[in-house]
Amino acid sequence: MKDVVIKIDQIYVPAAKRGPIDAAKVQAIAESIAEVGLQSPILVRPDKTRYVLVSGLHRLEACKALGETTVKVNVVQAIKH
Repeated sequence: MKDVVIKIDQIYVPAAKRGPIDAAKVQAIAESIAEVGLQSPILVRPDKTRYVLVSGLHRLEACKALGETTVKVNVVQAIKH
């Protein structure tokens, strides 16, 4: 894994990860990020021209709610089946 800062609009959220968003959870995470920063990294994997979300949908939505345009992520390798 390596840490990188990428633009939020470069992160694709697959349909399987687009579950219901808990607005209260997003708000709580946003408040925490505003106070102490992002404590648990968002995980993405590289794709051809973008990054695909692996873990951290609510954290990603919280960063968007704060008006962030970039986010620090951990880039992980895709699991081959």
